[in-house]
Amino acid sequence: MNLFSLPLLFGAPQGAGTQPASGMEQFISFAPFILIIAIFYFLIIRPQNKKQKETQKMLSALKKGDRVVTIGGVHGTIATVKDSSVVLRVDDNVKIEFSRSAVASVTSVSKEEKPEARIEDKKSETDGTSTEG
Repeated sequence: MNLFSLPLLFGAPQGAGTQPASGMEQFISFAPFILIIAIFYFLIIRPQNKKQKETQKMLSALKKGDRVVTIGGVHGTIATVKDSSVVLRVDDNVKIEFSRSAVASVTSVSKEEKPEARIEDKKSETDGTSTEG
């Protein structure tokens, strides 16, 4: 295609006799773009930001005794928490150090966090009552 045929493809230029578009017509012409941006925000950007905040909150709440899974699929219990890394106990004598960002999820929380659960268990044992149905 040569440069001489491009004006034919784009159509005739608007003449001086046409009136400029009003504000409403300009809004209507930009409405699809605004709609696309809104859809991207609510379907992609907002959920991603929410997930990122939840992950950051989970990583900052890591503590000794939590059972975690890394992004590589390694299951272990946190033995030591450092500033930018955690040491996982994967077996009796095996400890591996990972970056905090390598922790994908917490599978169970340490028993140190739930003292009220242990108190309720002790009460039910001493009373002879059972919490199970």
